[in-house]
Amino acid sequence: MLRGIIVSPDGDLADQLIDLIAQVGKIAVTRTLDRYPSANDLQKAIRAHGPQVIFLSLASVEQAIATAQVAEAAVPGIQIITINDETNPQALLDLMRVGIREFIGAPFRAQELIEALARVKDNLQRKPLASFESEYIYSFLPAKPGVGASTIAMNVSSAAAKLGNCKTVLVDLDLNSGMQRFMMKLDNEFCITDAAENALKMDEALWPQLVTSIGDLDVMHSGRLNPGHRIEPTQMRHLVEFMRRYYRLVAVDLSGNMERYSIEIMEESRRIFLVTTAELSSLHLARERFNYLKTLDLGDRIELVLNRSHKRSEIDTRQIEDLLGLPVKIALPNDYQGVSRALTAGKPVDANSDLGREFKKLAYSLVDRDATLAVEKPKQKQSALSGILSILPGKGSLFADKKATT
Repeated sequence: MLRGIIVSPDGDLADQLIDLIAQVGKIAVTRTLDRYPSANDLQKAIRAHGPQVIFLSLASVEQAIATAQVAEAAVPGIQIITINDETNPQALLDLMRVGIREFIGAPFRAQELIEALARVKDNLQRKPLASFESEYIYSFLPAKPGVGASTIAMNVSSAAAKLGNCKTVLVDLDLNSGMQRFMMKLDNEFCITDAAENALKMDEALWPQLVTSIGDLDVMHSGRLNPGHRIEPTQMRHLVEFMRRYYRLVAVDLSGNMERYSIEIMEESRRIFLVTTAELSSLHLARERFNYLKTLDLGDRIELVLNRSHKRSEIDTRQIEDLLGLPVKIALPNDYQGVSRALTAGKPVDANSDLGREFKKLAYSLVDRDATLAVEKPKQKQSALSGILSILPGKGSLFADKKATT
């Protein structure tokens, strides 16, 4: 089914068209604008709803043509069907000069609309829309609580938002213990559950009320503790579809509890950053999560992030890669004081610190910018490791593969 929006200062005309569309079907009208919008407002509406067709009132031919030109610039090939309560030959001639050839006049007739939509569909099949839907969706999944996945998600998305042409949103999907509201000192009363409840009617007017804008970064927190609340997968699909059109990059902070809606997000993600530390318990759970995601055919999207890395760790990068069967994407240095100062201020880590620079490197990689993500691989320390690895014979029972059940 086609997607469309209506732009008509004449409310009665718009209502007549909506009634006819309800009878005919074939197109879903997701937004009705009761005025000729500014260029910025029209671009927001197009991003939010992804229309293939705009029904455009000729109440003002001059404004109608200007609106059509903005729409065409935003989405080359978008289809325009003009509507009016009377036929104006001069207006139709002016429209043809700028390439607009579809017109239906009131009183609207079903057959006329069906024929116009058939021609529109043929045009779209010959030349599909070059509409924008971002492929940059990333999930941050903790191996266990406390490994720093939320801190990483916040700092990496903040760094990404500072890149040119990279409008970014960070969504906290940890409904039990989400940290973004606390870390960024957000006071917005609305949260992700409000967005989910309104997913089917989400638009460019409602969305800004739900997020907090910090420069080019929008943040949606998880709200107050509400363990009983769950988000339906269908709601999540609608939200993801909306965010793909609205943002260049979408970062999602997950709980690690592998809820169905979290799986839904990971299935849409370009990459899933599995965050762990070098602690044995964290590595064990990272392996469990990796093995489970492989059963869902998501194994090839997993990239391992080693947090709080330091050279004196008894288990080095090579050992971790061997134990998990997964290469380390990036090792982030331990900077307890820097992270504490940032949390106190409600801001990202200092961009000029060693840790801040690593966050920036990872942010660059998210949008395929040039960045070298070099991971230092220190020499193995046999004497220090021998005692620890002795409890893992042949990657023994602690790291044994466990069949996941769905």
